[in-house]
Order: sequence, then C-alpha cells, then structure tokens
Amino acid sequence: MSLRKIIQSPRDPLNRAFYLPRLPREYYQADAVVLWTLTVFDRAEGWLTSNFHHHFRELMFHAMAREGLVCPIYCLMPDHIHLVWIWMGLKRESDQINGMAFFRTYLEPQLAPAKFQPQPHDTVLREEERKRNAFAQTCFDVAANPVRAELIAEKEIWPFVGCVVPGYPNLNTYEADFWPKFWRIYSKLLHPGAGDIVCPPIDWTRMKDRDSLRRLLREKGRSGI
Repeated sequence: MSLRKIIQSPRDPLNRAFYLPRLPREYYQADAVVLWTLTVFDRAEGWLTSNFHHHFRELMFHAMAREGLVCPIYCLMPDHIHLVWIWMGLKRESDQINGMAFFRTYLEPQLAPAKFQPQPHDTVLREEERKRNAFAQTCFDVAANPVRAELIAEKEIWPFVGCVVPGYPNLNTYEADFWPKFWRIYSKLLHPGAGDIVCPPIDWTRMKDRDSLRRLLREKGRSGI
C-alpha cells in the first residue's frame, strides 16, 4: 500500500485554542473504560509502517504496566489511531490520563516529522455501554474502520488491528473465541475494589455540546482550516 508523503504541519502544536474540555479526573481512573482517538496534524500520512506498529505495541505494554490497564482493541489508521483503554483500568490506582500522557510522549517521536494534535479525543463509556454485548459492538466498530474507509475489503484483515493484554501475547482479536477468553482474563486481572471510586455528577447536556465541538474540530482538521 502506498501512503502519501508526509507534509510538515504548518500549525502550532502548542496552540491551546484547539484543546477540548475533559470530564472530571475520576472518570478516567480506576476501572474506567475509555475510547481514545489520537489524531495527527493535518491528517499527515506516511508514518504507518510495520516498524511503527512494533514501537506502538511495545509502548502500549509499558503504559499498561505502569497504570494497570488492558487494551482489547486498537486500530491504527493512516492518519489517526483508535484505542479502547480498558484502556479498562484494572485497579483503584489506574489513571488513564497519566497513561495517555506517558504513551503520547514516547510514541510521538516515531511519527516524525508528523506530530500528534495537542490533545487526544476521548469517549468515556457509560454503564450501559460497558455491558458485554454493547462493549463488544463498540470494539467491532473500531476494528471495522479500515473497511469503512475502503482500505480493505470486508473479509480482509487489516494488519494494524490488535489487542494488548500484558501476560497474554497470543491473544488474537480475530479468533472466534476471543471474547470469552478476554472476559475470563479480565476477571482474573481485575483487582478487588477497582470500581471503588466516587465520580462527581455530570451535566450531560454540556457533554453533548462537547461532542459537537469535537465534530467541528475534526471537520476543521479535514478541511485544513
């Protein structure tokens, strides 16, 4: 597959006008389940290679070991990255904000000369979205991104989709029994008391506005504004 030549971004990565509001910190801690999207300035391409994928998986492992996390699905696209971090927390001390900061700091040099946008997008899954069937559907939707983007046919396998669960190197997202295996492993790894955290109440009306802002910024990124 030929990828477009990387174009150095003319934007200032330190311009905080593009920063988005986050939920209170507690929503990213303990047993939180978060869908993260890491976007690249100006949709720059050319960095997605087998070597980048290798570094990506290695750094995922280190981030998870530091913060007590597992990742049942990730999908690397030519101009952005999808992660579900479960980037699930496994223990009361798990903190996905810290994990993401560590991960982006050490992964971004592998993108050079491209750069990540200043802040990743995040969607914290609510209780009903964390139920096993609903959650599996979310992960399926993440894995289906290359098909929707017409990078591969529906029955083809995208080489940059996978999972990372420390201690289980042979766990394969594409295997028919992946989900029963994953839930058994997750239950085994989950620390007692991992969910013992009190999250402050949220004005979900404000969060809907936040989602609209995300969509607007994504459209600006596509159009080069």
